[in-house]
Amino acid sequence: MNTPLLQLYSTANGHDCARCEQLTGSGSNRAYFRLYDNDGHSQVGVVGTSKQENHAFLYLTRHFEGLGLPVPRIIAASDDEMYYLQDDLGTDNLFDALKHGRENGYDKDDEALLTATIRLLPHFQVKGGTNLDTAQMLEPTTFSRQTILYDLHYFKYCFLRTTDVAYDENLLENDFNHFAADLEHIGEESKQCYFLYRDFQARNVMLRNGTEPYFIDYQSGRVGPLQYDVASFLLQVSAKYPQALKNRLLAAYLDELRQIDAPAADRFNTSFKRFSLFRLLQVLGAYGLRGRYERKPHFLRSIPLAIEAVAHYLDSEELMAYPHLRLTLRNLTEAPEFQSLKSVETSGLLTHPITQPALELEIYSFSFKKGIPTDSSGNGGGYVFDCRSTHNPGRFEQYRSQTGLDLPVINFLEEDGEITDYLNHVRPILEHHVERFIERGFTHLMCCFGCTGGQHRSVYCAQRMAEHVHRKYGIRVRLTHRELGIEQTF
Repeated sequence: MNTPLLQLYSTANGHDCARCEQLTGSGSNRAYFRLYDNDGHSQVGVVGTSKQENHAFLYLTRHFEGLGLPVPRIIAASDDEMYYLQDDLGTDNLFDALKHGRENGYDKDDEALLTATIRLLPHFQVKGGTNLDTAQMLEPTTFSRQTILYDLHYFKYCFLRTTDVAYDENLLENDFNHFAADLEHIGEESKQCYFLYRDFQARNVMLRNGTEPYFIDYQSGRVGPLQYDVASFLLQVSAKYPQALKNRLLAAYLDELRQIDAPAADRFNTSFKRFSLFRLLQVLGAYGLRGRYERKPHFLRSIPLAIEAVAHYLDSEELMAYPHLRLTLRNLTEAPEFQSLKSVETSGLLTHPITQPALELEIYSFSFKKGIPTDSSGNGGGYVFDCRSTHNPGRFEQYRSQTGLDLPVINFLEEDGEITDYLNHVRPILEHHVERFIERGFTHLMCCFGCTGGQHRSVYCAQRMAEHVHRKYGIRVRLTHRELGIEQTF
């Protein structure tokens, strides 16, 4: 146990870590681990890849904690800030907690969780914006015309250009510049320094003890207007909040805001629709990149929901100021490719879940000495990848009692990049097969990684591939480390 994260744990707690397990990856490049003591108490360890991003998160977390805001407490951080320990907030986030509401209609308990969350937001924005040291934050640190145009061009290049919708480049650019100038002016109306979360949505709210909202993933925050974060939360299209519920949540937010900054509450609604539309365009840019380019099913399924949301703003007075943007968006919402999707996937927008891909991927790690795993589905086929061409940690005494799930072994395998190069060749093969099986409606695919003992290299590869495929395609993945007796479902 001589890795930096485990050493940090030992130094901070005065004893060694009794057990360490890697958590399923998020959308970022950070790696998360749950570290336990002998009594079963846990902390979350984070291994980052960007010193600047880590520094921003650590700075903002300590800043918010000092103001009494609900964030994970930083227990310790390495001198280079590439490793840190934080409170374990558990496994429940707000989005997952509301699954029943999305599928069957939101009840009073769901609304109570949402209301408690959105009432916390103005405290982060107003109190959290007090005495912010922007030099400690990620660039760009302020909401400006330049950053607004970046997001508008993100929509144009990553989404609009992937469609058959025609538009006049010059006229659209003129409207973009006009739109950006208006949003920037609104943001400058108040000289108050507000914290702009940027990605305030239900997945970034953890529920400690099942009911207490705690905020995470604010490291990309900047100084900016209040409306953007409220729009981000209420217009999260995959959450499918009914309009009446959104109205009540907005009223709760404004009531809380009025108690701490009455002038801001009074002028909030004059520009909220503009920011709502802007947020939806930024979201469509992300869906274009992640869905239409990278073919990630979750983002593809969300596109018709976002298109439907944009349609509600076409006749708003605010959009009349940008005639060619309005015309382009109207043509977009009426495009045949989106009409057909909308008729299938948004006919029951508030009550019916979107069907997940039927494909299930079964991944094994195993020892060649004990034979290749049997395909229980009866379909046959799939893949068996031989990991024995890569360096073997099992040849070294200090790794023989450990597995490909343990940090020391992971560091050994990744240190020279050989295992990474190996997976870079395997990944496109499996991705192509997964995509074709999803398109054809197949229900099962098997993939096995074998090595000498089924303990180190094959375990590492199977774990990484299972996490990657689930994260990219949103399909069900059943992972079995056969020789370790470990089963996991994503």
